[in-house]
Parts: sequence; C-alpha cells; structure tokens
Amino acid sequence: MFKESKKKLSAPVTDTLLANGTSFEGTVEAEANIRIDGQFQGDICSSRTVIIGETAVVRSDIMARDVVLAGKVFGSITTEERLTITPTGELYGNAAAAALVILEGGVLDGTCQMNRTKDAEPLTSANDSNNESLTHSDKSQENNQAPLQSEAG
Repeated sequence: MFKESKKKLSAPVTDTLLANGTSFEGTVEAEANIRIDGQFQGDICSSRTVIIGETAVVRSDIMARDVVLAGKVFGSITTEERLTITPTGELYGNAAAAALVILEGGVLDGTCQMNRTKDAEPLTSANDSNNESLTHSDKSQENNQAPLQSEAG
C-alpha cells in the first residue's frame, strides 16, 4: 500500500582527485569539484565543492562554494554557502561561511564568521533603537566586517 522511498545521499561527483598516499604542493584553481585524500600544501580555490577526505592532511587556505571536511585542515576555509565538518573532521584555523554544520566529534579550533547570503534581510527599523546603543568600538567592528559580507554575496 505504501511505497517505500529509498533516497540515497549522494556526494558531489569528483572531478579532481588527489588520492591517499599522494602529496602535492602548489596552488589549485578549479571550476570543478575537488577531493583530497592525500597531503596538500598551498591554496585551493574552487567554484564548486571541495571534499577533504578522512585520510587527508591539508595545510591550506581554501575558498569554495561548499566544503566537506572529514580530514585535517591547518588554515582558513571560506565558503559561499556551506561548510560541513564531519565527526572525523578537524579545522585548525578560521572559517567564514553562510551555513556551518559541525557534527558531533568534529573540531573547529579557531573563529567562525557567518557571512550573509544574498537572500538574508537586513535588520528592520524596529531594531534601530537597539543599534543606537552600540558603542563606538562595536560600530567600527561592524564596518570592518562589511567587506567580507560583500565578497560573499
């Protein structure tokens, strides 16, 4: 009577792979999905998804649309959309993302900045009275964050 639906969670297709047992040093710029299971040192920039596998050790600053972290990253991660840290994932550095998911056991040893997405609405004028009570240092901190928010959007 009821049809059972079995949807599988599919990982993004891997277009570029750095396999376990491989080490690479340099800069990677791609308009494709990237998966790293080996060792990498340098910068990574992708307009799609970057997956850091469980066996990976990456010393890098990563910029991508989405990042799935299951290995170790020493550096910063900046995503346009989602950063997911799995139970085996460890980030020793800073993160900037529109959405952050840290599963139980995952490690974020650094700071995180939540970037606004294009769809996010600014605070309404009802909150303006609260904004007037900000100190000078709070207002200057808000001004310092504006360039990061505009880069992500």
